[in-house]
Amino acid sequence: MAETTPVTTLDRRVGPYGEVVLRRRGDHYEIIANGTFLMDTSDGRSERLLVDAALRALGGRHGSSVLIGGLGVGFSLAHAAADPAWSRIAVVEREQAVIDWHREGPLAAISGSALADPRTVLLHTDLVEYVRTSPDTYDALCLDIDNGPGWTVSESNEGLYSPAGLAACAARLNPGGILAVWSAQPSADFEESLRNAGFSGVRTEEIPVARGVPDVVHLAVRPA
Repeated sequence: MAETTPVTTLDRRVGPYGEVVLRRRGDHYEIIANGTFLMDTSDGRSERLLVDAALRALGGRHGSSVLIGGLGVGFSLAHAAADPAWSRIAVVEREQAVIDWHREGPLAAISGSALADPRTVLLHTDLVEYVRTSPDTYDALCLDIDNGPGWTVSESNEGLYSPAGLAACAARLNPGGILAVWSAQPSADFEESLRNAGFSGVRTEEIPVARGVPDVVHLAVRPA
C-alpha cells in the first residue's frame, strides 16, 4: 500500500472574501482558498519565472518598479527582492491571514528578508480595488491571485480580467510597462481580451512542470 503524506491544518480563517487555510503536507506548506488549492512551497519555479518573464520583457532594465499581486507563499516577492534590478517592489495581499503567516508564521522563512527590504511595500488591500483606484504606476504588474483568468478564487476577482479590469491594469502601468499574468493553463480567449484592451506584444510563455499541462505566463505591453 502506498504511503500517504500526512496533512496538518495549521490555521483556518473566514474573512470578507471567504475561507483561507494554511496546511502542512510533509515538509511543505500549502494555501487553500474557498476550497480551491492555490499554491504550495513544493517548487516555486512558476512564481519565480513570473517575475523573471516580466523583467526580461522590460529588457532587464535596472531601476524598474514592480507590483506583485498577491503575496501567496512568498516566492515571487522573495525572488524580486533578490534581484537588484527592481528599485521598488509593492506586493498587494487582501487576506490578513496570509499576511500573518508571513509576518509571524512558518512562511516567514521564505519572505522575511524580502518584507524587511527597504524597497518593499506591503499593501493590505484588494488587488482589484487597488488597480481600479490607485494613482500609483509601475513598470511591471505580476499577477498571481487565481489559477488563471478562467479559474478564479472568488467571483470578485473576475472583474480583473474584464475589459474594465484590464483597462485599470493598463492605467497602473507606465508607458512600455509589462503586464504578466500567471495561469495554470493557456487561454487564447484571454490573449484576445488583452489585445482588445489595447495591449501590444501579447504572448504566452510556457513553464514546464513535472507532470500535466505546463503553467503559463501571459505577457502584454502597454504601448508607449
